[in-house]
Amino acid sequence: MALISKKKRIFPISNGLRRYLIKYSREVDIPIHYHELLRYSSSIALYDSKDQDTLWETVFYDQSDREEIHLNVKKIYALLKAGGDMSVMEHLYVDRIDLCVYGNTQPFRVRIVNRINDNFDYFYVKNADASRVYGLEFEHLLSPNRISYLVHQNTLIEEHIAGIPGDKFMRAHMDDPHLNPIRLAKEFVKFNERCFVRLLGDMHSSNFVIDVTPDFEETHYRIRAIDFDQQSYEGKKSIYLPQYFKENNVLIQLGMKYITPESMVQYQKEERALIATRLKSSRQGILDILRSMEHDTISLPENIASLKADLAKHYGNDKFLECKNMGQIMKTSLEELIKK
Repeated sequence: MALISKKKRIFPISNGLRRYLIKYSREVDIPIHYHELLRYSSSIALYDSKDQDTLWETVFYDQSDREEIHLNVKKIYALLKAGGDMSVMEHLYVDRIDLCVYGNTQPFRVRIVNRINDNFDYFYVKNADASRVYGLEFEHLLSPNRISYLVHQNTLIEEHIAGIPGDKFMRAHMDDPHLNPIRLAKEFVKFNERCFVRLLGDMHSSNFVIDVTPDFEETHYRIRAIDFDQQSYEGKKSIYLPQYFKENNVLIQLGMKYITPESMVQYQKEERALIATRLKSSRQGILDILRSMEHDTISLPENIASLKADLAKHYGNDKFLECKNMGQIMKTSLEELIKK
């Protein structure tokens, strides 16, 4: 079973990572920053449609601040979604700003609504954590998912990743007569492999969503990470394998029931081949982000020592033992992928 015993440290964005963000247009001047949203005057607990506490709080601002804050967060939405085309703001309004007080970076979530058709969307304003930025970028480069995010100074802006939260899906949707257990189990195997190859940890059921797409014959599933704080931080190999989290037992048991060991190995090889293809097609971006990561501090010395020993044993490759930091471990992991 995978266990995380201590709360993760937040690491500042280094000069090298900042240069990468500027080069690839992730660093954008924004009109309002995280610390300015902390000026709220009051808050109330936010409950869902079933009167369950969501663990988010809706915050309220004084009249003197509210108009300016709402205008500026709409501008951020235009930067994130429309490349800065401010004309999209004409029919938008800010319905709600929520704060997650228990989160590692205590993020704000902004709900934006189109007043013409009541369609809504979310985005997040967070304290910028280098681990999370690396995680977002590797997700964008190495996974089948594209990620939209912006950084300025110590503020991180992230798009909302749509899907059914993993824990909710396992509670409410496993008895759906339209569920395709084989496809879902296969996707979990592929997700497990993606996380391990790119060293994204802590993928228990609350930290990923399941995107369900009905087709004319079948239902397709994609499991998407939504929390990237644990990118290349923990020292135990098991933390980077969702199969070892007890919260994922429903999906694990599904795989044991419907997938043979031979099929599982096949799916793992398929996913590794897809990641290798993405790695080759984004070669310059990968080299640049790894160069930054190799000169950065995003973990603790004891975690680095433990993880490189675990991976050297797992792959039978002593090159891991020569790694001095998480960037070098990540690079060696990807080299192992290409080699095979």
